[in-house]
Amino acid sequence: MPAELLLEERHVVAENAFAELLIWRVPSPLPGSAHDLKYRLAFVVDGQCVLRYDNESGKGDHKHLDDEEHPYRLTTPAQLIEDFWSDVDELRP
Repeated sequence: MPAELLLEERHVVAENAFAELLIWRVPSPLPGSAHDLKYRLAFVVDGQCVLRYDNESGKGDHKHLDDEEHPYRLTTPAQLIEDFWSDVDELRP
């Protein structure tokens, strides 16, 4: 079974900023994750990614903020999106 795209959105947040949200359901958990989701949520300002939530293979769930990687505990897709937008609100230009 191939990955199933669950969410693909791009939101213009300001003249110089946008958010892109991608979530897939995958046939089996990625190494480092205990769930069947693959995701990448990014906030880009002036062409630079200033915030990204993802779960790249082998690293598990985490977020990138201010050039630092922080652990993130995924509970539900809805909470993931809420947490992401909360961080975007704090960083919004």
